[in-house]
Amino acid sequence: MSESFKKSIWTYFPVTFFTALFCCVLWGSASPAIKIAYDLFRIPPEDTASRIMLAGARFILAGAMTIVFGSVISKKILFPKKESVRYIAVLSLLQTIGQYFFFFMSLAYISGVRGSIINASGNFLAIIIAVYIFRLEKLSIKKLVGCIIGFSGIIVILGGFSALTSGGAITFQGEGAMLIAALFYAFSSCCIKIFSKYENPVILSGYQFMFGGAVLYLIGLFMGGSLVFCSASCAYNLIYMGFISAGAYTLWGVLLKHNPVSRVSIFGFINPVMGVLLSALFLGENKEAFSLNGILALVLVAAGIMIVNAEK
Repeated sequence: MSESFKKSIWTYFPVTFFTALFCCVLWGSASPAIKIAYDLFRIPPEDTASRIMLAGARFILAGAMTIVFGSVISKKILFPKKESVRYIAVLSLLQTIGQYFFFFMSLAYISGVRGSIINASGNFLAIIIAVYIFRLEKLSIKKLVGCIIGFSGIIVILGGFSALTSGGAITFQGEGAMLIAALFYAFSSCCIKIFSKYENPVILSGYQFMFGGAVLYLIGLFMGGSLVFCSASCAYNLIYMGFISAGAYTLWGVLLKHNPVSRVSIFGFINPVMGVLLSALFLGENKEAFSLNGILALVLVAAGIMIVNAEK
């Protein structure tokens, strides 16, 4: 490890590991939290407008929390530079508006287990896009093998090649929307890597969350959607969903600041694992989570993420 990474408590392995684990637990809880929110707010699958409003409200909160957390850590109020406004606009379009429009749509039609595993395809799509579109890196044998293994896990959870060719495994509103969300995530990951050279990643994340959330909320409102707080649980759930993004992105950014990227990103394999386990725990999706296909798909996806992020 280089000298620049030896001066902070965040570089100690136990601190790095448990902080990364906490972030992955937060991210993994997103799918069950959203599906629970649909029940709490009484939003049926066909009510697209209200789902978009819910997504918007979540990210307005997430953006405000991210800026507050980042300002406390930095000991100053975080404001974007004038030239960073265009970066924030692009990221909000990709990471918040595009990704979560389809993410929230998908979870109204598929299980949290299925969604968590399919969403992990963004890790492998990001590599392909970074190599062939943005030219940010070269495709090594290790990354190629990791992508093949990871994508094979996605195919398994979709029912295998036979299910794909028959057209019975994927619906646009469900699996298709989650794959599109993963594609938006992949593009946004590459853009963050580029834009973070010119602006603090916490500033980029916080303000793009708020801007993208506001756009989603207004779109849902104009489409005739509504958010009815039927109980205090609705407010608690919304605050928690905001904290998922704010807490995880802020802490993950701190880890990346004080550690080599590969040392932190290797823990990304925990994301789908937590998504599956928490969906089984809170949504009662044990049968799918612990089925042969579910376990095999999760192992392949997690292995693929580890391989593409490993240094050796």
